[in-house]
Amino acid sequence: MPQANVSMQVVQINPTISRIAIQGELSASAENTLMDAYSRASTPGTRAILLDFNNLTYMNSSGIGLLVTLLIRMNRLKQRLLCYGLNEHYRHIFTLTRLNDVIKVHLTEQEAIADASL
Repeated sequence: MPQANVSMQVVQINPTISRIAIQGELSASAENTLMDAYSRASTPGTRAILLDFNNLTYMNSSGIGLLVTLLIRMNRLKQRLLCYGLNEHYRHIFTLTRLNDVIKVHLTEQEAIADASL
């Protein structure tokens, strides 16, 4: 498997919300990196995880598949997945694939945190 050209920073925003900041490419080679980041972000009290796409440089269909896999894992734990920072191109892809029906897309971190806190 090719080496992942991605890094992810995990920050716990508060006891119920964590953020994973994605920097680089989200493709099949990012699977281990994403699942490791999720493991670090998901605590027993975590109810929502925000994906920060501000530094995403590339995402392909395999990357979208990874998001679906992550969503399934989170749904099992009754956690919500939200995101922000998608550029116009990827917001359009989320709309076309209807991914925005299951991953709430926000423009800013503040909007995502407010929604996750509801």
